[in-house]
Amino acid sequence: MTTFFTVLETLHRRTLALRLGLVTLFTICSILLTELVFACDGAKNIRLSKPVTISAQERADFQAMPPLKVLALHAPPMARYDETTQTYSGVGIDILCFITQDLGLRFELPPGRDLTVAGKLQQIKSGQADIFIPLSYSEERAEHGLFTASYYKSYYAVIAHHERQLSVNRTADLANYQVGFIQGVAFQPLLEPVVPAAQLHAYNQTTSDGLFQDVLNGTIDLAVFNQHIFTEQRYQREYFDLDIVHTLYEHPRAYSYYFSKSPQNQRIIEVFNRYLAVIDVSASKLTNAQGERHFLERYMAQREQRIFLQTAIVGAILLTLIAYLGLFRYRRMSKLLARHNTDIQQHQQALQAANEKLQTLSQTDSLTGLSNRRHFDNMLSHEYARYLRTGSPLSLLIIDIDHFKQVNDRYGHAVGDDYLQAIARALKSSLTRSTDLIARYGGEEFTCLLSNMTSEGAYNVAQRIHLAVKNLALPNPLTNSQQLTISIGMATVIVGNPNIASFFEVADTQLYKAKLLGRNQICATVIDS
Repeated sequence: MTTFFTVLETLHRRTLALRLGLVTLFTICSILLTELVFACDGAKNIRLSKPVTISAQERADFQAMPPLKVLALHAPPMARYDETTQTYSGVGIDILCFITQDLGLRFELPPGRDLTVAGKLQQIKSGQADIFIPLSYSEERAEHGLFTASYYKSYYAVIAHHERQLSVNRTADLANYQVGFIQGVAFQPLLEPVVPAAQLHAYNQTTSDGLFQDVLNGTIDLAVFNQHIFTEQRYQREYFDLDIVHTLYEHPRAYSYYFSKSPQNQRIIEVFNRYLAVIDVSASKLTNAQGERHFLERYMAQREQRIFLQTAIVGAILLTLIAYLGLFRYRRMSKLLARHNTDIQQHQQALQAANEKLQTLSQTDSLTGLSNRRHFDNMLSHEYARYLRTGSPLSLLIIDIDHFKQVNDRYGHAVGDDYLQAIARALKSSLTRSTDLIARYGGEEFTCLLSNMTSEGAYNVAQRIHLAVKNLALPNPLTNSQQLTISIGMATVIVGNPNIASFFEVADTQLYKAKLLGRNQICATVIDS
């Protein structure tokens, strides 16, 4: 029997060594192929609203130029570094590939993340590199390099541990806390006059992991970081204990390509700007905003791995049982089997919890975190049936953001999404009962279901919602009030059976009435016959 186990152990070790060797060989081959061929597949995600005219002489000049040396920063969705393939992708990379392919320009984007932001900027300043991706404009940077027109807009955000009750409503409030930021970012000159030097912590590292770890462990109170980049990294690194507590809308950032100063690069920038003036990156943004999708894919892979481990555990139990039966040690094996059965039950419970989490995700609006339309429709049917059985009143609120299209047209869809998230939080905080349901019904329209509540109580909830959105003070200068407002239509059924469709139509009619009366108000009615 000892010889039997020795043979098994030897085979196991050799199998592990073979698998490790194959994985290593595959990784080396992938890296070599990546270095030899940078496919620029993302260029297919870029469109032009109208053609860009390039003369034959210009095209010939660009084709004769030596390859441009490009440096990139891991800043998704503008530029994302893949540790496995050691390549960059993202909106900024897609645009670069599209323009250089069209012009016949060549470029080199070396793998690795050895340099800090400050180190890469120094290479641009000294002329050791030609392009840095991505970078926002500042006067100091413009003295040492050349900026193209912008291709992506975002904001800086204040990030804190979700258990901390920190009050940050404007930039000046940062002076009350220990604040961290990445050394060399454009927001640094704006922070230094506000936050005392003893409370300001610069992180000169190749990644932002150290900054966020210090927020998690309490070394610093807050981190100031690009909002969209943090949202991507929150899913990628699973920073779910960190939340955005304030967005610095008063300091918008526009991201561009940053060139070293030279006559050749000045000429390239002039042509780049022709493309950037007519470029459409909507498909690229959709493709590269993949943080949440990667998190779910990684989660599903881990679940499959757990199933594999369960199968392996069962197989190990059977083999062990046979060995112990041969030695007349059945009683000891029974105890071992019971212990492994407990492990399997624990894994099954974990899988059940994971399935419940996926069920929750299927009922949730991905942008706002509220219930989605499908879940709301199901709950409306359920609550209406209960009203018919018990006769307890049921109220339906339909909430619509006034002139929201003007927000998207004026500020862009990124700001529009931020507004929707802020309003969703205000709506959710206005509800006090666990049975109350708030949902994003579509676009800028929200719905609220209040069961077993009088019409007066439901109207009070509508007033709290209206006031909560008003207190957000979100700017919308194209409206009379200069701030974003909402209109609410409310219907309460207390007698009769108008059916679900008619019930919804009555509430929608009240919303239409509120719009006709000038918006920014509540109109309500009671169905009692």
